[in-house]
Amino acid sequence: MAKRKQPRGKRQMQSGGEGMMQQLQQMQAQMEAIQEQLTMETVTATVGGGVVKVTMSGDQVCRKVEIDPSLLEDPDVEMLQDLVMSAVNMSLDKSRELQNERLGSLTGGLSGMLPGMGF
Repeated sequence: MAKRKQPRGKRQMQSGGEGMMQQLQQMQAQMEAIQEQLTMETVTATVGGGVVKVTMSGDQVCRKVEIDPSLLEDPDVEMLQDLVMSAVNMSLDKSRELQNERLGSLTGGLSGMLPGMGF
């Protein structure tokens, strides 16, 4: 029996699809490596002139909260709560910025590979 040849366009599409799959797998591996790296990197936000500091990892895990003991001498609970909340939110923002910096080069490449996808 003679083998039927695939139309030329189909062969090209299949090999192009395989190349795209390889690129996507490489990007996935790079993304996983970057995400692992982000768990090790930290950012710190300081508020109230340095009386409250919050350290957050690149994957948005709070690693450390520091409160200057002078704040506890004449405790103003509402002010302390506001300072901690502000420091946590600022450190989260910084952590997200770090994540966007690290992953931006990869996700920016997706828009070229997948037309019509809004990455």
